[in-house]
Amino acid sequence: MSQTKTINGPHIRTEKTTQSIMLHVAISLVPALLGSIYYFGFRALYLTCLSVAVCVLTEYLWQKLSKNQVTARDFSAVVTGILLAFNMPVTAPSWIIVVTGVFCILFVKQLFGGIGNNFVNPALMGRLLTMAVWPGTVMQYVAPRTLNADAVSSATVLGAVKTGSEAGYTYLQMFLGETPGALGETSKLLLLIGFGYMCWKGIVNVEAALAYIGTVLVLTFVFGPAGLFTGDILLNLFGGGLIMGACYMLTDYVFVSRRGRLLYAVVAGIITAGIRIFSIYPEGICFGILTANCLAGGLSMLQKKHVYGMKKA
Repeated sequence: MSQTKTINGPHIRTEKTTQSIMLHVAISLVPALLGSIYYFGFRALYLTCLSVAVCVLTEYLWQKLSKNQVTARDFSAVVTGILLAFNMPVTAPSWIIVVTGVFCILFVKQLFGGIGNNFVNPALMGRLLTMAVWPGTVMQYVAPRTLNADAVSSATVLGAVKTGSEAGYTYLQMFLGETPGALGETSKLLLLIGFGYMCWKGIVNVEAALAYIGTVLVLTFVFGPAGLFTGDILLNLFGGGLIMGACYMLTDYVFVSRRGRLLYAVVAGIITAGIRIFSIYPEGICFGILTANCLAGGLSMLQKKHVYGMKKA
């Protein structure tokens, strides 16, 4: 019997690992975490630490019980925990953080095979769960303590505008973070600092983030509340969670092709803008990105890469 000699195919070798990438993402979120503590007090730190602990522990216990490889040290659960907390108001009860953290890791991530196999963003799916089951609890936003010493319940900027009220905040306040909102979404300055760190480390897709933001801003400007071309670009950019969604929720490694990533970002932007314009919801980030996540498989088929060694059809 003749022996067949197997020749290894070409491989791209890199020093980047899942652990190193996720560690850098976690580091990039530190400025926004410090900002949430400054604006909302030390309960913001408590909720974030609780969320991280629940996510890491859930992943560790599940992998131990299911006798799978333990990947709880790769920092992906840490990132999920931080982002989950960043999508919550400072008034969120501890038990909701615990329940949602278990749901994100166990049902959204691990039951689909772990990191790289989950078809939707775990933190955003957790946010969707809380909005569906406990909407009155997780949408009780308060004004930052830098503006008021007491925790006064207040609508978000986009929520106030949606009901026909004045935003009540300047663009600078929206950019710096002195507005009611979720823990990690208010300070756009600190989020962009973290995003800049990820760009420096080369672990984020800038084009996809810009395509998503640009799509939302163009559509909300064109289909403004007072008619065509009357939308407020800066309000839609700084008034909600658009920057956090673009920088930390949208960007992933689903697509290989550049056009595929851009198509994915544009689809998410169209859905987000449509919800902001035509629905009763003021935001739309969660629905837009999660829907694009679900469509990612179909979108990737439109942009198949040529397989090395195979003849083109």
